[in-house]
Amino acid sequence: MAKVLIYEDNPQLREGLTMLIDGSEGFKVLAAYKNCMNAVDEVEAFNPDVVLMDIDMPGRTGIEALKLIREVNPHVKILMLTVFDDNKNVFEAIRGGANGYILKKTPPSRLLEYIGEAATGGAPMTASIASQVLRMFSEVHRASNDDYNLSDREKQVLQLLVNGYSYKMIAAEMFIAIDTVRSHIKKIYEKLHVNSKSEAVAKACKDKLV
Repeated sequence: MAKVLIYEDNPQLREGLTMLIDGSEGFKVLAAYKNCMNAVDEVEAFNPDVVLMDIDMPGRTGIEALKLIREVNPHVKILMLTVFDDNKNVFEAIRGGANGYILKKTPPSRLLEYIGEAATGGAPMTASIASQVLRMFSEVHRASNDDYNLSDREKQVLQLLVNGYSYKMIAAEMFIAIDTVRSHIKKIYEKLHVNSKSEAVAKACKDKLV
């Protein structure tokens, strides 16, 4: 059962999301809010698996709330749900520690798949957003791959992370134990000087490591 917390200021969309998610097998909406002014306390109180976070909300933006949540909770999965697909918001969301970035026009069935993917450790993105991310980072100066000294095995793991694979999926794909995956990812984080999957994916794209 994937437990979901929703932040969306549009009442019709908020109600629609609640009905869709709560009415689907394997999902439960814990609460739905029209703003994220108290998001840190609410996430702590409800302990959701996934947070659906609108970006454009009154009082405090979803990206501001994302960063505040990440200061105290690096584990909860946060999906940015938005009408925006511009570089600035995408980049800020990734830097802030978002686990995925999806558009509000995403079909309901696909939205449920994205939530499920995030809950199991994936990093879902709407196709147009993923293309935007790749274009955005391709414009950034390419760093030398040799700077990080990644092994071929570590590059393979990093590629699968970029593809949105969970630890379990990586283990199955590479025919290795999950503990071995964790060991590889720990070394990747150390070499890339990052602290999260989203940071590692962003750096891999930016510096064209895979």
